Amino acid sequence: MAELKSSKFQEVRTRFAPSPTGMPHIGHLRTCVYAYALAKHNKGDFLLRIEDTDQRRYVPEAVEIIKKMISDFGMKWNEYYVQSERAKEGIYKRVAEKLVEEGKAFYCQCSARDAKHSGYTKILRDPCRDKGLKEGAIKIKIPDNQKITYRDFVFDKDISWDSNTVFDATLLKSKVLGELPTYHLAATYDDNDMKITHVLRGYDWMPSTPIHLLLYDYLGYNRPEIGHLTDIQSAEGGKLAKRKGSTSIRQLEDEGYLKEAIFNFTILLGWAPKDNRELFTLDEFIKLFDSFGFQKSNPLFNKEKLDWFNGYYIRQKTDEELIKLVLPFAPNKADKNLVKKIIPLIKERITKLSDFETIAGFFFEKPSIETKMLGRNWKTHLGIATDVLDNLDSWSLKDLNDGLMKQIDKNGFKTGDFFMDLRIAITGQRFTPPINESIILLGKEETLKRINIVLSNN
Repeated sequence: MAELKSSKFQEVRTRFAPSPTGMPHIGHLRTCVYAYALAKHNKGDFLLRIEDTDQRRYVPEAVEIIKKMISDFGMKWNEYYVQSERAKEGIYKRVAEKLVEEGKAFYCQCSARDAKHSGYTKILRDPCRDKGLKEGAIKIKIPDNQKITYRDFVFDKDISWDSNTVFDATLLKSKVLGELPTYHLAATYDDNDMKITHVLRGYDWMPSTPIHLLLYDYLGYNRPEIGHLTDIQSAEGGKLAKRKGSTSIRQLEDEGYLKEAIFNFTILLGWAPKDNRELFTLDEFIKLFDSFGFQKSNPLFNKEKLDWFNGYYIRQKTDEELIKLVLPFAPNKADKNLVKKIIPLIKERITKLSDFETIAGFFFEKPSIETKMLGRNWKTHLGIATDVLDNLDSWSLKDLNDGLMKQIDKNGFKTGDFFMDLRIAITGQRFTPPINESIILLGKEETLKRINIVLSNN
């Protein structure tokens, strides 16, 4: 077992603490899996904490979707918390008021347009900090001329701030906003209360870290180890947009990506094993997980790599397993028995489950044919093919192969050109499952009907 970079904790406890403001995306899954592996590799506990104190952005169904994501990817939490429920106990309010009493925080009555006494201001040193107000939002009093430092266990280096560049952040909202805690106060208090030893979060939370470090010190808490994960970069450049559809777990599944592929792709976005291994189950990842494996450079969301993983895992499925997976992507009311027969023809050719309708849709619906797709000798090719099909001794793949190849050799046709014309006439596409196997599956009557339609209309 690889040792953690800090041994000051006897038991490792990590948490995944999402805000239910939308659909879980790749970044959520990555943070969750890393936190889970960090805990389980070290025989520790993994907590799920729903951070829902931002009620204006709260999406009710998101909580169940988050929980389902965790379960669907094989993870289980040891403890579960909801911050809004904890807030009803008044725990955050009491802590914030204690900080005011100790002169480490203050009431602010600066107002935003939509809320009186909201504690809204854009300047670093709030004008209310020395007024001695008795109500309003509560804000932390950032000290002047101090160096705030911690060691990031992902980047494996010390990171520092000049306190003169850190703003007086709001800790508790005013009465008109329900006296709910902000992320700064709630996360810091809960991490201590829940005995979290290692905090993993996205790099976009780095600017908040000095506020949290001061809160740990102000409240007399032991600091957990803190690590910020690198930003996932889009192929177009820049940080991958969290709300972008293609990064949503649900959207990826709707596009036909398997959970195994999404998982495997995600864990390698910022972490690498010592032996450059690429294929992992969750249990294998936990066993080999090493906190020294976190990468320092921003990973690229490479869709081609995701496609490779997905194609690999598709081909590991049995035909029976694939039938169930493919049916939701097949045309409406598709015959299950026909899908079952198609699976062996496409298994080696599809990258995503959604490719099924693209590559095999012609089995269910007659295609429209553009003659400009056909070759120069298409009429001759299709005429010969029709004669062969009409006169087969049996409707078998062997007889079909033998009959067509005999005529190709006899007439000196180019094999590729002949079969391409036949493929397009029957399927409307250049890229399909093996055409002769497809002809056998379509049946003699349907195949001849399609060829004759092309011949008669042109």
